[in-house]
Amino acid sequence: MIDIKKIPIFGTLGSSEIEEIKPYLITSKYRKKEVIFSEGDSPDWLYVVTHGKVKITKLSQNGRELILEIISPMDFFGGVAVLRGFPYPANAVAMEDTEVLKMSRANLMRVLDRFPNLMYCMAINIGERIKGSHEMLKNIAIEKVESRIASLLIKLADKAGTKIDGSAVIDIKLTKQDIAEMVGTTVETSIRTMSKLKKLGIVSEKSGKITIKDINKLKALCS
Repeated sequence: MIDIKKIPIFGTLGSSEIEEIKPYLITSKYRKKEVIFSEGDSPDWLYVVTHGKVKITKLSQNGRELILEIISPMDFFGGVAVLRGFPYPANAVAMEDTEVLKMSRANLMRVLDRFPNLMYCMAINIGERIKGSHEMLKNIAIEKVESRIASLLIKLADKAGTKIDGSAVIDIKLTKQDIAEMVGTTVETSIRTMSKLKKLGIVSEKSGKITIKDINKLKALCS
C-alpha cells in the first residue's frame, strides 16, 4: 500500500491514526475505459486514485459526454454522494489502467466520527471542486471554444503541471477527444483549435503530453 500520509485528505493524521484507518482501505484496479460507478448508483464507496487517472462525466441534453473533472493520483472522488447519502450524481470511468484505494461509506462515517478534522479537509476540497465544475459548465454556455480550451489548459497546468525552462508540461496524457469532452465541443473543433495554438507557438505536444510554451498568450485568449 502507498504511503497514506501522502494523500492530502489524510495528511493531518498522525502515524498511529494512519495505522488505525489502514484496515478500512481496500485496493481495487480498473482497466482503461472501465466504469467505476454510474450516475444514479448507490454511494457505497469513497475512492482515492493511487495510480492512473479517472474522468468524472455527465451526458449533455444532446447526448454528448462532458468531462466535469479529471481525478489525478492522490485525489479522491465520490465524496459528495457518500457524505450526503444520495446517489452518485455523475459517472466515473478509468481513463487508463488505474488503481484506487476505496473506503466503504459505513467505515468512512466511523473514521469521520473518530477524526472530525477529516470532515473539514474533505469539505474544503469538495467546495473548491464544485466551484470549478460550475465555472466550467458556465464557460461551456457562454465562452468561445478557443477561450474554453485555453482556460482548460491553464487549469490542468496548475493542477498537474511541471515547470521546465519557463514552460509548463501538463503531466496527463490527453487525447483531442478528452479535450473536446472537457469543454463541450466536437473532436474536429478540438483538433483545429490545438493546431492553431501550436502554429502560434503557444503550445507544443509530444507523446500525448501538452507543453504550454507561452502562458501569457494563453491567458490572453481567456479574456
